Amino acid sequence: MGGYLNPGNVDFQIALNSKIYVDKTELIAYLNGLLMTEQRFVSVSRPRRFGKSMAANMLAAYYSRGCDSEEMFKGLKIAENTDFKKHLNQYNVIRLNMQDFLSGAGSVSDMVARIEKKMIREFKKEYKNFDFEGEDFNSYFEDVFAETKIPFVFVIDEWDCVFRTYKKDKDAQEQYLDYLRSLLKDKSYVALAYMTGILPIKKYGQHSALNMFYEYSMMNAVPIEEFTGFTETEVEELCRRYNTSFDEMKKWYDGYMVNGISLYNPKSVVEAILRRNFDSYWTKTETYEALKLYIQMNLDGLKEKVECLIAGEKIPVNAMKYQNDMSTLESADDVLTLLVHLGYLTTEPKEELSGTCEFRVNDLSSLNCMIPNGEVRQEFINCIEDGGWENVMDAIRSSEELLQLTIAGEEDEVARRIAKIHMENASVLQYNNEISLSCAISLAYYSAKKNYTIVREMPAGKGFADLVFVPDKNCSRPAMIVELKWDKTAETALDQIRRQNYAACLDRYMGEILLVGVNYDKESKEQVCRIERVRK
Repeated sequence: MGGYLNPGNVDFQIALNSKIYVDKTELIAYLNGLLMTEQRFVSVSRPRRFGKSMAANMLAAYYSRGCDSEEMFKGLKIAENTDFKKHLNQYNVIRLNMQDFLSGAGSVSDMVARIEKKMIREFKKEYKNFDFEGEDFNSYFEDVFAETKIPFVFVIDEWDCVFRTYKKDKDAQEQYLDYLRSLLKDKSYVALAYMTGILPIKKYGQHSALNMFYEYSMMNAVPIEEFTGFTETEVEELCRRYNTSFDEMKKWYDGYMVNGISLYNPKSVVEAILRRNFDSYWTKTETYEALKLYIQMNLDGLKEKVECLIAGEKIPVNAMKYQNDMSTLESADDVLTLLVHLGYLTTEPKEELSGTCEFRVNDLSSLNCMIPNGEVRQEFINCIEDGGWENVMDAIRSSEELLQLTIAGEEDEVARRIAKIHMENASVLQYNNEISLSCAISLAYYSAKKNYTIVREMPAGKGFADLVFVPDKNCSRPAMIVELKWDKTAETALDQIRRQNYAACLDRYMGEILLVGVNYDKESKEQVCRIERVRK
């Protein structure tokens, strides 16, 4: 048993010993089906602290011949699989954390030399009867496989660290890709190559060093979406077991959409339960400057798009052009796509895409992106407090007072304040009038996110309500239905709410409902607000 060649199972045992462990071992069953096939090259990218290393440790414990893990996996989901024992501890495993080798190395060449030096030492210790002298390092794998007929499972964590450290050094990046290609591509000794990182594999035009890999990312992880984070079912079970509010958990940490499955941030869920307190845990694992660097880039309307995202709007994004690195950022779409991979945004299809019941369409050029949850939204606020975003911050800071005025029925003052926010943030007009007004309203009522679930374009009665404010269980404030009009009247907006029975969308709510109609007059550039109270 070595540190890199056929490691033990201690690291996975630590995960099992933890107070909270969510069983993700069914991933092994999927990977068993890929062993020694053309699909055996797997690249999994997801944000930091989303369980990548835990999964890597799990795979090393399961496949490695350097330990006996049958007792460890007993009682876990994979043990129920018919092929569980067939592959258990049957492979030579190479377990590498590339960040460990890169730290302290002066270059990619130094890093590669460190890897080979440590690996050669372990090969010679494990296979004393082999004559490796004078051979290049890759021949070690070929010789062992030829003699023993036991293939290798490569488990490579933090594979993309070179692209995060040498962000603009194309030569270093290509050298690293070429090294991985020479180690893995077209090698019969590879039973499985499983790489994890934050970024998908770098695109280099004609330089497709790792084109044999199948990629599973925050934008497309079919069919292993459920292993990207905690599923809603898993979080509900944890909340029941530890007597924790599921509604609060959902508001704070839910919202990552991967191929239609809603996922939670594992780091934050575990911390919130163990500490008995809801707070920003995942975002504190990195300084807010990491996000601030990107959202302050002056790229084709990026600032205005970020304003809409903070307000709660969904923004179209074309992720097809992104080059899968942290420096080739030439458009707002590139920045927004990077933020999806980093975990600050999430995506969903712009509309229901065509496809049969057997096949799903995943069009990366036709997506909406949005901020996933309250924890990440607060990180955006932290990033814009320092200069350049004064109008947005003014709207957010005054939003609680506006909410109180609305509940009090102060129509003229509410209209005046909404008009002020709309005018001061008028740069979002480049999208269209409806989004402009909707974004202004969402910013104006930003504080409501603390006690309400705010739904945009909510199916209601005979149509779709523009904005619906659904109070949380312990909130004593009334529900609100807001209808927006352009060059009509606020009374027309209220009439539409009543006529189309928008209140029907609040099927589980009993109590007072504020019907709020807001109209923007294009010529006078004034807002008019009408508020009506009803009970349900």
